[in-house]
Amino acid sequence: MKITRISIYKTHLPYVGGAYGWGAGNAISTAKTSVVVIETDAGLTGCGEFCPCGENYMVAHAEGVEAFARIAAEKLIGEDPRQVTRMERLMDHLVQGHGYAKAPFDAAFWDILGQSCGQPVWMLMGGKLTNGAPMYRVAPQKNVSETITEMKQYRASGYRQFQIKVGADWSKDIERIKTIVPLLNADEKAMADANQGWRVDNAIRVALATRDLDYILEQPCKTYEECQQVRRVAQQPMKLDECITDMRMAQRIVQDRGAEICCLKISNLGGLSKARRVRDYLIENRIPVVSEDTWGGQITTAAVAHFAASTPEEYLINSTDLHNYNTRNTGIGGPTTQDGKLYVTDIPGLGVVPDFESLGPPVAVYGINR
Repeated sequence: MKITRISIYKTHLPYVGGAYGWGAGNAISTAKTSVVVIETDAGLTGCGEFCPCGENYMVAHAEGVEAFARIAAEKLIGEDPRQVTRMERLMDHLVQGHGYAKAPFDAAFWDILGQSCGQPVWMLMGGKLTNGAPMYRVAPQKNVSETITEMKQYRASGYRQFQIKVGADWSKDIERIKTIVPLLNADEKAMADANQGWRVDNAIRVALATRDLDYILEQPCKTYEECQQVRRVAQQPMKLDECITDMRMAQRIVQDRGAEICCLKISNLGGLSKARRVRDYLIENRIPVVSEDTWGGQITTAAVAHFAASTPEEYLINSTDLHNYNTRNTGIGGPTTQDGKLYVTDIPGLGVVPDFESLGPPVAVYGINR
């Protein structure tokens, strides 16, 4: 089997809630997503998606997939996409770093591999170890009364985990946490996610002022080292997110016991192949994980769902249904949600196909019949 054509699609994903506020004054109303479609001479087609949470989210850039394709696509054509490890190594040889731009290609390779052997991706990644991943729902930075109303709506839909966005104003964040966390039911949990937004001294102030409340403190500061400064005085369990970008960081966390929970965003780690190795290493060292990604539609959620399903249930804190944050689609089919859980499909491959009507015409095509 050989790759014959690679097409890149771009579209906008409006947020269902109007404005999505996070971190130190960041907000998005529409995200720009990239979808990669890879065709083969065997008639099989695979897809993958990358979407940053705004243009300033980490090093990820909405134009990165197109830039990578201009460099690498012609060299990937003619290769066998089922050889996922070979393809991963080839991409890393062609372009150093920029794993987020390679991630949708990697997902498309796994999609084709699964279709070629009649198996869903979760089977190829080790089997279904979680049947129905618990989901969290984000409560963006809004006034407290709006947040409480949103949480009641999410609770009615079955969500039992809530990510409360903080990070813009540490003093107001203290009151936000103190008001919202006590409203949780006994079977619920909350993460106060600063998205790197606080300065170290202010993060310490927040942690100390809320030390008697039961919640998870998520990525309070920008760097791993700064988060560890906060960790030395915080009473809350710590979840690290944006700073987990590769295996070396996972190794540091294990060595330092630097977090109780690690959030694994597939694109930030460079795709399913690399994310799987990081996940398995963390779990081997008894650190639980979260299965998610930076943003996206149905195609991204499909990859997240397969990753979650192949994660041991006792080490999977939660996952997320990113496609339900948008008013437009990137794919047709894919995982389903029920009672606050994400259920992966048993269809071979990722189990989702691109929604070409929603995506529109490709912005770039490489290979035959260009």
